[in-house]
Amino acid sequence: MRKKILGWGLLAAFVLTAGAGLVLRQQFYGNAVVTERDLYVSARAEYGQVADSLLPQIKHRRAFDAYARRINLAETFKPGHYVLKHGMSVIEIARMLKLGLQTPVRVTINNVRIPAQLAQKLARQIDADSTAIMQALTSKELAAEVGFDSVTLFSMFIPDSYEFYWTVTPGEFVRRMKREYDRFWTSERDAKRKRSGLSRLEVMTLASIVYEETRKSDEMPRVAGVYVNRLKKGIKLQADPTVKYAMQDFGLRRILYRHLKYDSPYNTYVNEGLPPSPICMPGKNAIDAVLNYEKHDYIFFCARPEFDGYHNFAKTLREHNKNARAYSDELNRRKIK
Repeated sequence: MRKKILGWGLLAAFVLTAGAGLVLRQQFYGNAVVTERDLYVSARAEYGQVADSLLPQIKHRRAFDAYARRINLAETFKPGHYVLKHGMSVIEIARMLKLGLQTPVRVTINNVRIPAQLAQKLARQIDADSTAIMQALTSKELAAEVGFDSVTLFSMFIPDSYEFYWTVTPGEFVRRMKREYDRFWTSERDAKRKRSGLSRLEVMTLASIVYEETRKSDEMPRVAGVYVNRLKKGIKLQADPTVKYAMQDFGLRRILYRHLKYDSPYNTYVNEGLPPSPICMPGKNAIDAVLNYEKHDYIFFCARPEFDGYHNFAKTLREHNKNARAYSDELNRRKIK
């Protein structure tokens, strides 16, 4: 009888131990992530901050803490952007952080006028602050390394979405953009550029003016053609967007005579030819519009009084003045100052 009781006791102990082991195994190897989530671990973060961000998003937290201690995760975790995928276990999560198995992020750069604005946009998309990014964008040494100077470096950036690791450094970002710039300038684009007689910097600079003049892709080649004509004839470009850029007043709605005299190398009412560098980051449509500029005899253009985003073009000053008066009258009627 005693042997029978002992046997049942051993069996019960075995069942309890096996059950406990199964539960423990389930906690370590089972589903700890119910809903897919993103986890961002900054290079400046301490392990306590990482745990505070991670643990509320997973199950089996005690098991995670135990395994994290076992692999010394507090001292060895890697910064980065991680995706907590549905079904991942605490072991998979911990190993992912220890080995730095991060997932790239999509970084989008567009609609940027000045380097400081680019730095601010990037700071919201990668693990670097705007000050560090700005230092890279204005570094003479880094600019020289990629074949530019600190003024013309801005012409290297091509608007698009790119994949980066979230932990990319500002310097690595600039070097990657140089590779994208070289990739953008295909032999076909370079052949068109050479026919125009413009350098890559001049194409980018002119494209930035075209991009600021109109966002109508179908009109961009015609606008580009006007500026090419003026360049060839030695006529000042007299581009209103360059005045706004020179004054760093991008909210200026109406260019007045006193604005035209603003002293700056970027003011094309004062200086002949193109500005020293782009006045914004032009879209690919504007760059290709310059490379495929429309050949015509127009020398002037003015926004249409319909305010539809398009322009009236003119071959003579008399015709242009007529168009300008119509637009000015509409500005007055709408009380735009």
